[in-house]
Amino acid sequence: MTTATAVQEPAQVPAEAPVPTAAESPARTVTGAREFRPRRVAVIAAQPVSMFNLAVPDMLFARVEVDGRPGYEVEMCTPDPGVVATSGPAQVVIGSGLAAVDRADTVIVAGTGSREEPDPRVVEALRRAAAAGARVASICSGAYLLAEAGLLDGRRATTYWMLTEEFEQRYPAVDVQPDVLFIQDGPMLTSSGYAAGIDLCLHIIRTDYGAAVANSVARHALVAPVRCGGQAQFTETPLPAETGTSFAETRAWAMTRLDQPLTLTDLARHAAVSVRTLNRRFRAETSLSPLQWLLHQRIQRARELLETTTLPVDQVARACGLGTADSLRQHLTRRVGLTPSDYRANFSRLPVA
Repeated sequence: MTTATAVQEPAQVPAEAPVPTAAESPARTVTGAREFRPRRVAVIAAQPVSMFNLAVPDMLFARVEVDGRPGYEVEMCTPDPGVVATSGPAQVVIGSGLAAVDRADTVIVAGTGSREEPDPRVVEALRRAAAAGARVASICSGAYLLAEAGLLDGRRATTYWMLTEEFEQRYPAVDVQPDVLFIQDGPMLTSSGYAAGIDLCLHIIRTDYGAAVANSVARHALVAPVRCGGQAQFTETPLPAETGTSFAETRAWAMTRLDQPLTLTDLARHAAVSVRTLNRRFRAETSLSPLQWLLHQRIQRARELLETTTLPVDQVARACGLGTADSLRQHLTRRVGLTPSDYRANFSRLPVA
């Protein structure tokens, strides 16, 4: 499984969900001009709603700009517009009803403190959205409403770890994955509690607008950049939370040297451990081998360079440590389903001439 460099271990990193094609992307070049429509996001507040869950999508999506214009239009909605109870002592006022769901490209259900009797109006709105082809997501206990609507039957999903056993008992048709941050299974996305909602929203932004935009949003929000996921048979694999930080300095060191050959011996020497210990503890912390992690970081760097520079593909490949244009093409196509030139055409952040 382990080899001399990350470039030599492509088979061990599962591919991510394919990014949108030019026809699916809201920002695209048409006969030399930029045709654009912000993506519409509806955030459902089923009371008592978690204020943190409710705030995360608005905070992150509001930071997205494409050619100086908002990338998203976010609308919070609830079955009965007006004052909505929260899971804490405060209340919020939401002016839109569930008609916002019918206008949305993406629907996100915020976590709710009420799981016993899901509001049938929310359940029906979610079914309509799914039938219309919208992307549907949940943060924390919002997964209960997706499951109640039958949208998670036969799919992998997650929710807040303390609710896992109850969720499995109530919805046996759902393949519940504990101890992960988020999962995408087709158009359905679920995340575990609280801060995992940030990871889920950043993943959505990256899927829509590319890695450079998502990482820019993360920097503005002072949160961790997009963390790696994967895919098997068009289903995003569970993304584990890191369980320790003992190799954080080594990872940071490696990130500044992605253009250089890095071996297991190099990483182990920096961490002051044996190669065997490095492999064991690195995997325990990140759920990836050191070389899998390195390959993911190299591909992420390549995506950012393709989005934000006009460097030729062979120079991009060398700058991110993937060696040659052919190597970059192989890895990027396996990971996102697009060649470097196609990826740049879809996600370039440079002005159109």
